[in-house]
Amino acid sequence: MESMLNKLKSTVTKVTADVTSAVMGNPVTREFDVGRHIASGGNGLAWKIFNGTKKSTKQEVAVFVFDKKLIDKYQKFEKDQIIDSLKRGVQQLTRLRHPRLLTVQHPLEESRDCLAFCTEPVFASLANVLGNWENLPSPISPDIKDYKLYDVETKYGLLQVSEGLSFLHSSVKMVHGNITPENIILNKSGAWKIMGFDFCVSSTNPSEQEPKFPCKEWDPNLPSLCLPNPEYLAPEYILSVSCETASDMYSLGTVMYAVFNKGKPIFEVNKQDIYKSFSRQLDQLSRLGSSSLTNIPEEVREHVKLLLNVTATVRPDADQMTKIPFFDDVGAVTLQYFDTLFQRDNLQKSQFFKGLPKVLPKLPKRVIVQRILPCLTSEFVNPDMVPFVLPNVLLIAEECTKEEYVKLILPELGPVFKQQEPIQILLIFLQKMDLLLTKTPPDEIKNSVLPMVYRALEAPSIQIQELCLNIIPTFANLIDYPSMKNALIPRIKNACLQTSSLAVRVNSLVCLGKILEYLDKWFVLDDILPFLQQIPSKEPAVLMGILGIYKCTFTHKKLGITKEQLAGKVLPHLIPLSIENNLNLNQFNSFISVIKEMLNRLESEHKTKLEQLHIMQEQQKSLDIGNQMKVSEETKVTNIGNQQIDKVFNNIGADLLTGSESENKEDGLQNKHKRASLTLE
Repeated sequence: MESMLNKLKSTVTKVTADVTSAVMGNPVTREFDVGRHIASGGNGLAWKIFNGTKKSTKQEVAVFVFDKKLIDKYQKFEKDQIIDSLKRGVQQLTRLRHPRLLTVQHPLEESRDCLAFCTEPVFASLANVLGNWENLPSPISPDIKDYKLYDVETKYGLLQVSEGLSFLHSSVKMVHGNITPENIILNKSGAWKIMGFDFCVSSTNPSEQEPKFPCKEWDPNLPSLCLPNPEYLAPEYILSVSCETASDMYSLGTVMYAVFNKGKPIFEVNKQDIYKSFSRQLDQLSRLGSSSLTNIPEEVREHVKLLLNVTATVRPDADQMTKIPFFDDVGAVTLQYFDTLFQRDNLQKSQFFKGLPKVLPKLPKRVIVQRILPCLTSEFVNPDMVPFVLPNVLLIAEECTKEEYVKLILPELGPVFKQQEPIQILLIFLQKMDLLLTKTPPDEIKNSVLPMVYRALEAPSIQIQELCLNIIPTFANLIDYPSMKNALIPRIKNACLQTSSLAVRVNSLVCLGKILEYLDKWFVLDDILPFLQQIPSKEPAVLMGILGIYKCTFTHKKLGITKEQLAGKVLPHLIPLSIENNLNLNQFNSFISVIKEMLNRLESEHKTKLEQLHIMQEQQKSLDIGNQMKVSEETKVTNIGNQQIDKVFNNIGADLLTGSESENKEDGLQNKHKRASLTLE
């Protein structure tokens, strides 16, 4: 245990030291807190990427840091060249704004030890994801090490890069010049964004003319960070010192090849003899067959082959690439629609959201949680859209773990729980109460979920009240008893007593009847049954509802009604109801049947009690008689004995006085015995 703690401590210390040494003193740290080193990106993966937060707003960001220690081995003029190249790339990225380009949140800042700038939150570079872990902290995070791209992520990612290039080529009139996995960044939502404009080239012609892009000759004497990655570079850069938008399309082709081949480019380049390498590469490209592209999906293989064509004019342009059938995948199209959601009106959105439940099961959970869920919850600010969005959010919630639900979904649902308009919101929530009560923590159930149920019971809409009363029994077992007793039951009773709707009154009674089993006996006897006598209406449906509650309570093993309650309250209430003129024959028979059952049990229980009491009284009486007889016999014997003793002592005393009298008395006694015996005979 101690060794584990020491290891953890040393890891934390190392990370902290990395951050401190690289960023401390940079002006970026005045506004942003720099966190853990999570990834690397940019040309040569030279930029370390840290997670961070803005101090003032706590907004999450990514902090890109270039540590100048990396270039200590170079001469000063080479260092300056490298720094200038890096600065140029970031400054150009900062000026450009497009959904397919990495968004800069804070411009480049330089200090003595490093360069730093902040962007939208980032997960990693495509190079990191494909297995190039250069300039990453050790050990490699499992988040990156175990990351596998799903087909839909790959398709839509490549489509996003194509759209980004289309923007650069058509709108900005710019060639990127270094499209590589290192310069494609996956943001926290999984979107692919372009960065690394260190070697971009803008058109020198006026905007109305055909673009013309100057190109610098390859200089092998420059530091590697001052040169684009030759393994992704179009052959014309090296062999004819020319570049155009089609050069970026070649780079896109090599990126597509690498994505489907575990990050390996189609050719490895010997940087020491680059001209020879590219001449050989040119020869191989001219003879490139489908057998060399076996790992690339068949439906896009021919397009990749065209992108890698030696002749620049043969290559598809970026706009054409965005329209190829490979990108018509339902998942990619869905993600693309979400990215353009802000351009759609409410009608278009509602139609899209209605069809979404059919698409969601086809998408990987990570894509749904990272890409789709945030877009859906962002629509909660639009009340008209909530009824269309909410079913999809709850569908996603069903597939989430409890922890994911609490972290990602519940905070977004909080404000929606309080919305009462449109009424469909309450209807949707009520239909999914089992999900909400199963995954929501007890405190939030009490503070957010149950108050919504209470509002539904008190809603002016009869439809809402009816639905709520029908659904409550389906999740009553999930409600804690105090809330049931002190909050839910009183509202059901109020709904029954105060409504003008017969349907609501009847449904209230049916609801109470179904949840009786979750209540304790004495609460039912002391609270529910007396409430039945307060119901003013005498419609047959209401009377049958009252009868149902009495019968359910009477027959339920856990509940039951005492004979005192039967005789004193229940039967005096039921018997008059049974002869209401509104009841038909079947309903009357139902009343009489229950009344007879109650009377029979009342008779049976009280008769049994009386019989037991009678037996006890008889036993007591026999005990009393026996005791009296025993006492009288003992008294009689005692009296006779005492009399005889007295007589003996008296006789002894008399004999002492006179002997003759004694003899006479004995004769007298004998005569008496004789008379007595004659009398008995």
